[in-house]
Amino acid sequence: MVGLILIIVNIAFSYKGFTNQTFFDGYKFEVDKILIGKDYKRLVTSNFLHVSWTHLIFNMLSLYLFSSMVETELGGAKFLLVYFASMVGGDLLSLLIHRNHGDYSSVGASGAISGIIFASIALFPGMGIGFFMLPFSIPNWLYGIVYVGYSIYGIRSKKDNIGHEAHLGGALIGMAVAIIMEPEALVENYIPILLIALPTVAFIYLIITKPQILLVDNLFFKKHNDDYSIDHQYNKTRAIQQRQIDKILDKIGKEGISSLSKKEKEILENFSK
Repeated sequence: MVGLILIIVNIAFSYKGFTNQTFFDGYKFEVDKILIGKDYKRLVTSNFLHVSWTHLIFNMLSLYLFSSMVETELGGAKFLLVYFASMVGGDLLSLLIHRNHGDYSSVGASGAISGIIFASIALFPGMGIGFFMLPFSIPNWLYGIVYVGYSIYGIRSKKDNIGHEAHLGGALIGMAVAIIMEPEALVENYIPILLIALPTVAFIYLIITKPQILLVDNLFFKKHNDDYSIDHQYNKTRAIQQRQIDKILDKIGKEGISSLSKKEKEILENFSK
C-alpha cells in the first residue's frame, strides 16, 4: 500500500509540474537554489517531478515492480525510510559532484527507486531480474554490479542527460539502510553486497579527494591534464560567456538592439533564461 501511495503522489505532483512551469521551476533540483538560496526542500520535492509522461511511467513501473517485496520484508515504515533516505542520498551526491555548476538541475524519482532496487539486491541477491521481450533473467547481484559500472561510466563520460549521480548515491544509501535494518542480510549475502558496495564507495572517495577524475573527453573519455580542475573548467566557461554578453551589451549601448545579429540575439536570450 505504501508503494501505491508513493506512485499516486508522484503522478499527481508530476502532472502539476507538466501543466505549470512556475510550479516545476519552484520545486526542481537546482544547485544554486539549494547551496546559495538554502532552499533545501528541493532535495525532496524534485524527486516527485518528472520531465515527461514517458519518464514518469518508466519510473513508476520500476517502483511498482520492486516495491511490494521490499515493503513486505521490511514493513511500510521501514520501506518509507529506505525510499526517502535514498532520495536525499542521491541528491546529495549530485550536489557534491555538481557543486560548482550553479545552473545544473534535475528531476525524477530515479534515486529513490534505485535505493529500493538495491535494497532488494541486499535482501534477495539470488532473485532473478527479467527484462522485457527476453526469455531469461539475471541474478540480482549481477545486475547490481553492471548497474554500478554503468553509472560510474555515465558520470565520467557525460554521454547522456541521465542523472547517474543520483542513481549511484540512491543505490548505495538504499542498500546500506536495508542492511542496517536487516543485518542478517550482510551475514548471508556479504559477497554480492561487497562486490557492489566497494567500487561505489571507492569512486565516491575519489570524487571527493580527486575531483579532476571527472574531467574527461567524450566519446571514450580521454583524460584532461590533471592540473586542470573542475573549478578551472567551470570558471573559464563562465568567463567566456560573460565576455560575450558584455560585448553584446556594449554593442546595444552604442548602436541599439536592432543592430544585433540573429546569433547575438539568441545568445542574449539564452543567457537571460
